Amino acid sequence: MTKRPDDAKKDLKLYLQDAREAVLWKLAGLSEYDVRRPVTPSGTNLLGMVKHLTGAEAVYFGETFDRPFEGAPGLWVAGTAEPNADLWARPEESRETLIAEYRRVWAHADATVDALPLDALGRVPWPPHSRLPLGRILLHVVAEAQRHAGQLDVVRELLDGATGLRPGDPVLPDVSPDWWPAHHDRVERAARAAARAAGESVPE
Repeated sequence: MTKRPDDAKKDLKLYLQDAREAVLWKLAGLSEYDVRRPVTPSGTNLLGMVKHLTGAEAVYFGETFDRPFEGAPGLWVAGTAEPNADLWARPEESRETLIAEYRRVWAHADATVDALPLDALGRVPWPPHSRLPLGRILLHVVAEAQRHAGQLDVVRELLDGATGLRPGDPVLPDVSPDWWPAHHDRVERAARAAARAAGESVPE
């Protein structure tokens, strides 16, 4: 059975909000240093991702539909900031302010989604200035937010070992702490065996 537009919109909003909440939960309980520090060679960090997602929602549900959102960080991919400027937090940008802006852009984005039909056309404000329906934009933002939430799952685990989709939902086997090193070693041995079988050299 084909979903009604209102049902499809409700589902997409649900998945978007799920990603938003997961992103912020990944910052909970961490020090100022840990929410900001780069954990990958390309600089991936927790608070910077909040900043980036704020800018993305502001563009896609603001300027794209002639409903500008004031104060959002520019997106470097849109040519409105220096490379990666929206993916890290400067010392003077407080955690509280960036999180508050993220929550503020949620309300603005949700108002846009509620006000317009899914086939309403918006214009993405960078080349090739594509005209796209709200439904397509909403699907894109859900996919982007969920992808970044997954990145932050890994970042948080590397910082302090915390895992899970949401509080009380670890999505991992209920095993003793000493099970994990043994599991890690088993996976490593399997990878080495497969590499050797493929004729690859394996670091000692």
